[in-house]
Amino acid sequence: MEETADVAVPFVFGGSVRFSARGAIALAGVLLFAMLPVRGLFRSPGSSMEEGFMLVFPRLVQQGQVPNVDFLHLYGPGSLHVLAGWYKVFGYTLEAERAFGLLQNLAIIFALYTLTRPWGRVAAVGASVVASLLVMTPIGLAALAWHGAVALALWSVVFAIRARHQATLSSWAASGVLAGLALSFRPDIIIAITVAIIAAGWASRGRATKPLVLGAIIGLLPMWFHLVMAGPVAAIDGIVVDPVVRLRPGRELPSPPSFGKIDGALQAIAEAVPPYWPVPAPAANHQLFFWFLAVIVIAIGVPATAWRLRRRSGSENTPHLDALWVAGVFGLGILPQAMQRPDSTHLAWVAMVSWPLLGALITHVTIQRLRRVSAVSGVAAVLIAMMVVSPFYTYRYYLLHTRVAVGDLPLPFLVERDDRKFWFGNPEVANALIAMIPDLEARSEPGDRLVVGTADLSRTVYSDVSIYFLFDELEPATYYIEMDPGLADSEGSGLAEDIADADFVVLTNFWSGWLEPNTSVQRQSQEHNRAVADNFCLVGQYESNLLMLFERCEGGGGISGADVEGIYPVVPVPEELAL
Repeated sequence: MEETADVAVPFVFGGSVRFSARGAIALAGVLLFAMLPVRGLFRSPGSSMEEGFMLVFPRLVQQGQVPNVDFLHLYGPGSLHVLAGWYKVFGYTLEAERAFGLLQNLAIIFALYTLTRPWGRVAAVGASVVASLLVMTPIGLAALAWHGAVALALWSVVFAIRARHQATLSSWAASGVLAGLALSFRPDIIIAITVAIIAAGWASRGRATKPLVLGAIIGLLPMWFHLVMAGPVAAIDGIVVDPVVRLRPGRELPSPPSFGKIDGALQAIAEAVPPYWPVPAPAANHQLFFWFLAVIVIAIGVPATAWRLRRRSGSENTPHLDALWVAGVFGLGILPQAMQRPDSTHLAWVAMVSWPLLGALITHVTIQRLRRVSAVSGVAAVLIAMMVVSPFYTYRYYLLHTRVAVGDLPLPFLVERDDRKFWFGNPEVANALIAMIPDLEARSEPGDRLVVGTADLSRTVYSDVSIYFLFDELEPATYYIEMDPGLADSEGSGLAEDIADADFVVLTNFWSGWLEPNTSVQRQSQEHNRAVADNFCLVGQYESNLLMLFERCEGGGGISGADVEGIYPVVPVPEELAL
């Protein structure tokens, strides 16, 4: 391996961090590549539901509301509590939220730099470039819990490997704390992080167990607090039963992805007007198919090959391969994310760990076979593979946001209200919101209760939580701020009662064309539509019924229950998708 001047023994193996000019240049290069598109990403269209609830939910936590009791939240409480504190310090703004998301992304990138540093600076910088293309593109700078959990888990792995070779209890304790925090962000990461830490600590399990467990207990403090506040029944129901049992049929996509079409609704919408890409490439749906297969092969191949190389060496003292093996085990453990919904976001969420490691693995094999360092070959192999199987979902979006950052492309469409702002990719959507805002402002008072949902509430496929963010002085009137198929739209979900108690309802046709090969195409209970018809009058329609504002009125809008299915324009579901 390359002998380092700045770190005689790499940090991951117990060495100290020391300054050197070459090391500083390498880190600066990583930071420069990661930051090139950031100016554009700060002003890119956000996911109206996912990024919206990472703005709204921490605000509700600040106000004393409890996830899984006062509002639906399918993930752990950790990210909400951390963001609630972040907003207290830096303000409740889109920019503050995206700054936190940027820090999460950089934490992933630099964890992978640290894990691949034993193969030299070139390999580590190359791994960071690959990571940047996979981390910065699928969700931009949205501060989603998954990126936070992966960042914490990877640094937990770094400290576990460090403890394995340094044999210090403090590193095991740090690994446990970080692992616990990762689980408080996303409990579904439990298998991946547990198996990875067991792999790291197996040789010294007697010494490692106590500090690891104590550290994990401390790291899980947000979860213990949540279990007390919400109660174990509500917490398990919201964090385990809802996402794993009730939600899955309405969010699953075919695995492998369909070769002849794009299955995911959001993916199909994005590809309707795709960004410019100058290089010949397979169709978007073909890329998803081949990328899915490559993600599986690499997620399995990296830890399996590292394990085999360790065994072949005939010694358990193989620190470089330990880093690949343990981190690779974690990458394999998160593979179910790609299996249950193989759209580009979930494929990137898995590839962001295994693919940067692959470059280091190729470098290692090259050294063994050719007896010389060839880190460039490992980096090049991975970058070429990405150019073949996933250029639209990596390079193209990196190029898009970089062009926006340097002023080579116009900005997307901004909706602004006082100090609240949100970026949208569709001008009609932005225009509808801009036209609706003064009407809702004129009629509402602080503390009024608002429900935002789909135009057809028997198909709650998505929700525009960003509207709650824009009207922060209004109280969300429903448990289902986030709306999902099989949850909010089901019979007896409580959504109809929430609507009946609201003061205003905003319904959008932004997602009426949502068509996926799962149960989300099925219409569920009409009681939610009837609750609107029975209690509310239409105030305004905007952009040809793209958005509708309703206000509570005596006797409702005079629409009978029999006619309720016909009051909103709804895109018909094709017969082949009507399951």
